[in-house]
Amino acid sequence: MPELFAYTDGACSGNPGPGGWGVLMRAMNGEYIVKERELKGGEADTTNNRMELLAAINALESLTRPTTITVVTDSAYVKNGVTGWIHGWKRNGWKTAAKKPVKNAELWQRLDEAQRMHSVTWKWVKGHAGHPENERADELARAGMAPFKPGGK
Repeated sequence: MPELFAYTDGACSGNPGPGGWGVLMRAMNGEYIVKERELKGGEADTTNNRMELLAAINALESLTRPTTITVVTDSAYVKNGVTGWIHGWKRNGWKTAAKKPVKNAELWQRLDEAQRMHSVTWKWVKGHAGHPENERADELARAGMAPFKPGGK
């Protein structure tokens, strides 16, 4: 049975500003690539954190049946949020420890729902450090952002 990986990234030109998200989905059989799929999208006025979340959300929402998957992100915000902080936020009615509303709560809730039917392992990698799949996810995020930038580039 092939292993499934989703390499995710978000990008923003200005923060807030035009942004994009990208996903490289890859099924592996040992060291061999069995299948690849690329996803991307963007928004005109957003933040880097929102794009990082949307990359992970879209990766998981693209799966049509319960799946074992490793999501690889260069966003400590996403990895720490989904593996740690989210449990307290849910207990506290989507409030932080300081009793303030969680930023991007609707996206965190969507991510929580998207991962519910899957067996997800979350892995962090250093961004812009030559990791080929992370670099490709970054290219896709920039391509997703391009239509929303002034001049469309």
